[in-house]
Amino acid sequence: MNHNILQNYVLINAVAAWCTAQIIKTIIDFAVNRKLRVSRLWGDGGMPSCHSATVCALTISIGIMRGFASPLFALSAMFAIIVMHDAMNVRLEAGKHAKEINGIMEFLKDMFPEKHLTDIKELKEFLGHTPYQVIVGGLWGIVVAIVGCYLEGAL
Repeated sequence: MNHNILQNYVLINAVAAWCTAQIIKTIIDFAVNRKLRVSRLWGDGGMPSCHSATVCALTISIGIMRGFASPLFALSAMFAIIVMHDAMNVRLEAGKHAKEINGIMEFLKDMFPEKHLTDIKELKEFLGHTPYQVIVGGLWGIVVAIVGCYLEGAL
């Protein structure tokens, strides 16, 4: 049994999917906004979904290396579905709520400038993903897993 984490190719593929998706997200953000925001390298939301890329790379790598009928693949597949559903629904809606609350707080600050309303500066609005961002992230994760498994000799 090998205990060297650097030979855990399932983990390596998942981390590679996350890292490359974050880089792609930063490049796309720069192309759209014409401003380099380094924080996009670790930030939530945006195109592609790094969460989806990571869990899909993890799941496909397990499927290729351990078998698509294995309990480990089933566990990872269900985990991936939950993560992607959460990114598209719960986190996306939370971001919409944050945007509305920020707008209300700004309105109240303008209406009552002499009042101290809260110590919270602004809620984070960029949290979730559109279905398209989740799909693209998932597809990216699958590609990274297949390439990684091929390079590792598992295909």
